[in-house]
Amino acid sequence: MANTFKVITKAGVTSEDIIYTAGSGVTTIVLGCVLGNTTTSQITATVTLNSNTSNRAGGNDEANQAVELITNAAIPAGSSLSVIDGKVVLETTDELKVTGSGATDVILSIMEQT
Repeated sequence: MANTFKVITKAGVTSEDIIYTAGSGVTTIVLGCVLGNTTTSQITATVTLNSNTSNRAGGNDEANQAVELITNAAIPAGSSLSVIDGKVVLETTDELKVTGSGATDVILSIMEQT
């Protein structure tokens, strides 16, 4: 299994935007996510994990759903917000989305396992 560290950046997110999708045969570990406010006034941002992993056998026999890691978090003008404490695992086809009420810059640090 190969481990590859990557950084994904997206500038000026103002509506729901898919920042990253785990590819086929890839397990991704999100190491960090920072949102930056590049405007002159406060904005809000939401980070969503959209996981469509199907039912599993055993005690966790339930399909995953879309969940918000943070909802409408206030980010003051010219500031940033670190969203993820710890690590989040993404499986094939899982998506990480960001929605900003104003120009939001996104930095996502990941490790892909293939």
